[in-house]
Amino acid sequence: MARRRIYCLPVAILLASSALAVDAATETERIAALEQQLNQQKLVMQQQQRLLESMATELQRLKAGKPGVLIQATEVIATQQPPAPASVATPDTKPPGKMSVSIYGYVQTDAIYDFKRVAPDWEDTLRATTISTTSGAYGQDGKSLFSVRSSLIGIQGGYGEDITYKFEWDLFGLGSQQGETVLHLRNAWATYKNFGMGEIASNFMDPDVVPDLLDYWGPTGLIAYRNQQARYTVPLGDNEFSISIEDPNTALTVGEGRSVQNCGVPNPSPQCLSVESRGEQLFTPYNDVPDFGVRYRQNGSFGHFQVAGLARKLGYQRKSDDSKGYEVGWGVNTSAVINTWGSDNLKVQLVYGEGIGDYINDGGIDIAPDASGSAQAVPLAGLSAYYEHYWNTRWSTTLGWSMTDLDTSSGQMDTEFKRGQIAQINLLHYPVDHVLLGTEFLWGEREDVGGNTGSDYRVLFSLRVNFDTGDLLR
Repeated sequence: MARRRIYCLPVAILLASSALAVDAATETERIAALEQQLNQQKLVMQQQQRLLESMATELQRLKAGKPGVLIQATEVIATQQPPAPASVATPDTKPPGKMSVSIYGYVQTDAIYDFKRVAPDWEDTLRATTISTTSGAYGQDGKSLFSVRSSLIGIQGGYGEDITYKFEWDLFGLGSQQGETVLHLRNAWATYKNFGMGEIASNFMDPDVVPDLLDYWGPTGLIAYRNQQARYTVPLGDNEFSISIEDPNTALTVGEGRSVQNCGVPNPSPQCLSVESRGEQLFTPYNDVPDFGVRYRQNGSFGHFQVAGLARKLGYQRKSDDSKGYEVGWGVNTSAVINTWGSDNLKVQLVYGEGIGDYINDGGIDIAPDASGSAQAVPLAGLSAYYEHYWNTRWSTTLGWSMTDLDTSSGQMDTEFKRGQIAQINLLHYPVDHVLLGTEFLWGEREDVGGNTGSDYRVLFSLRVNFDTGDLLR
C-alpha cells in the first residue's frame, strides 16, 4: 500500500499544477482561445454549406444515372472539406489502409426509330460522321431497333484516404468490335494522393459539361475523349490545377468506322469506295512523344469555369520512302456550367485548335495532305450549348445544339467529312428512385468537303434502372 501511495503522489502533484495553470490563465488568453475556436467553427459551417450545395446538384445527376460524372464531382467536393480538429470524432472517416469497394451502374434499353439511315455499325446512336450524303447508300429510309449497348457497370473504391481506383465498362463495341454488343472499357484509373495513372477522361476534357442525354454518343462538337495518361493535380482551395502526359495518336482517316471494310464488302457503295482519305494512303502514324495537357478549374456558387490546353507532336511516316515528319498540334478548350434558377443549369463549351480531331466527339482527322502531298495539321472548331431544366424532382428536360467545323485541306477528297451538327431535346421522368423513363428527339446533319449534305432525325424511348451497392466492406 505504501508503494501505491508513493506512485500516485507525483500524479496528484501534476494534476494540481495543471489546475493552477488554468486558473492562472489571463482573461486575454481565454478570449484569444475562444476567438480561435469561433473562427474554426465558422470555417467548418462555410465549407459544409458549399458541400450541401454540391450534393444537391450531384443528387440530380445520380438520379439521371451518371455515376462516372458523379465520382469526378465528389473528388472535387472532397477537396473542399476542412480537416477536422484532432479532438472532434469523425466516425465516417476510414482508418488508414482500410479497403473500400462498391459496384455501380445501370441497365438501359433504348427503343429507336430512325427516320432515315446511318452506317450500319453505328445505328444504335446518331453521329454526324455516320450520316450519308448519298441517297440510299445504307438502304431505304426507316429503321426500327432495340439496343442495350448504353448499359454500364463499374467498380470503385480505395484504401483509406490516399488511394483510389475505378474500373468501368459499357456494352458499346468500338475499334475491331464496332457494331457489336460487347464489354467496352471506359475507365481504368488509380490514384495515390494527387497523382493518377490509367485511362480516364482526358485532362483536355470537362466531364461535367456533358449534358443529360439518352443517346449514347452525345454532342458532335464536344471534347469527349477517354485517354490513357499520367496526371498530377494541385488543389488550390476550392479550385484545382492539373497537368498530364497522354497517349499520342495521329488520326489520318476520316473518322472511326468509316473505312471500306465496313461498307458492305464485297459490293461496297461508290461513296464507301471513296471514303478513305488520301492521308491514310500516303502516310502512317508515327508517335514518339506523348501529348501534353494542362487544365485549370474554378468552382463557386455560380457553378464552375474551366480552361484547358493541349500540345501535340503529330508524327507520321511516308509509305513511299519511310521518311518521317511531324506537325505541331495544339488546342484551347473553354467550358462552364452556370447555375441559373433552382436546379437548372447552362452547359457550354468552345474549343479551337489544329490537329485535335482525335479528342473531339466527331473531329474526323488530325493531319491531311495538301495539294502537293505534304502533311498539314487540320484546324478545327467545336461549339456545344445545352440547357438542363428541372420541372421538379421527378421531371427534367435537356435542350441543346452542337457543331463541329473542320478547315479542310486542298488534298482531301470531296467525300470526306467537313462539318457536322447535332440537336436534341428530351423529357426525362424518375417515377421512383433508381428508375428513369425518357424520350428524346434528335436531328443531325453532315456536310462533305465537296459540299454535299445529308441529314437524319430519330426518336428513342429509354428505360434505365440504376444500381449502387454502396461500400461492400463497411
